[in-house]
Amino acid sequence: MKIDVLLGLQWGDEGKGKLVDVLTPDYDVIARFQGGPNAGHTLEFNGIKHITHNIPSGVFRENSINLIGNGVVLDPVIFKREVEAVMDLGVDLGPRLLVSRKAHLIMPTHRILDEASEAQKGKTKIGSTLKGIGPTYMDKTGRNGMRVGDIESADFKEKYDFLTNKHLQILKQYNFEFDLKEYEKGWMDGIESIRSFQLVNGEYEINKYLAEGKSVLAEGAQGSMLDIDFGSYPYVTSSNTICAGACTGLGLSPQKIGKVIGVFKAYCTRVGSGPFPTELVNETGEALREHGAEYGATTGRPRRCGWLDLPVLKYTIMLSGVTELIMTKSDVLTHFDTLQVCTGYKYNGKITDELPFDINLPVEPVYREIPSWNADLTGITEKKDLPVELLDYVDFVEKEVGVRISYVSVGPDRNQIIKM
Repeated sequence: MKIDVLLGLQWGDEGKGKLVDVLTPDYDVIARFQGGPNAGHTLEFNGIKHITHNIPSGVFRENSINLIGNGVVLDPVIFKREVEAVMDLGVDLGPRLLVSRKAHLIMPTHRILDEASEAQKGKTKIGSTLKGIGPTYMDKTGRNGMRVGDIESADFKEKYDFLTNKHLQILKQYNFEFDLKEYEKGWMDGIESIRSFQLVNGEYEINKYLAEGKSVLAEGAQGSMLDIDFGSYPYVTSSNTICAGACTGLGLSPQKIGKVIGVFKAYCTRVGSGPFPTELVNETGEALREHGAEYGATTGRPRRCGWLDLPVLKYTIMLSGVTELIMTKSDVLTHFDTLQVCTGYKYNGKITDELPFDINLPVEPVYREIPSWNADLTGITEKKDLPVELLDYVDFVEKEVGVRISYVSVGPDRNQIIKM
């Protein structure tokens, strides 16, 4: 068996959580391979809206196995809170959630370092979620980090104290006030919550599932344009969000990758700082935000909104070898008479569809105008009932990027999706 991978192809918030939930009945195992509580995957079903951060989005399907992979960074406080919220919905997580021993732990001082560093940057802030993600990955690559497996060792507390003291020495460089005890509240309780689940050697576990013929879906967090290597650097996250991240974040050979499913919005959004070529800082952008309820699932911050950017989509499809696409938020564009789609950029006096080395430099989007669909999509359940203008939009995007769109989402609920 091969593992399928589901990725966001823009700047995050594409609707990956809903799509994992929708696709889970076709898979035995759902595995998160990178990111941490900076992710917010929103699921809606049976009149309930729920947001997952650390936990894979398949936990609401009774027969699924959910693995938090080694590429994830785990905050014990947020993890415990999230586990309790899921349990309150009547879900027994015990038999369906596994945690890789090689996943790194976010410590209280990681969060303080994140806040102190971002505060010092002033106008050059990258828009961090302030969850301690970056400092945790820095300790991981600096070979100082604490991993989930360390909580099973007899000297766990000594390791914790040693790294905490190291961070406190670093924090002396910053003019930043903090109360460590306040940050530490609940952290050890969160460690006990992690201990209550099955800790596994995730790389062996995931390969064993494939050898047994189990179907596995790898769930990405954030979006491809936030990839640490290939995103809009330095306004990126601290992990590899493209398909290659599934190999290192789970312990898989590239030969084990099957389908690569790319999720994109019918328009674009971004949270935080950084370049956004098609951003609309006007009434149209405000309308997209309000009709699409574009506020960060993790931070609550209003998302920046703009038209669909095909150069970005082509770029991220190329990086991950995307084999099929899913388009979300098509229902939001119902509210507009005409749509604009960016087909290229004017850059250095030339028109190109390639992203420049430094996308932070100003590029001027080249647009094509396309009719919208003045119809309520939210009750439609079959392709044959979709407006012809939406089908034309789908056809146009498919021809431009060279990959088929297999599903179109017409609302937030798990049932509001149409197979194409």
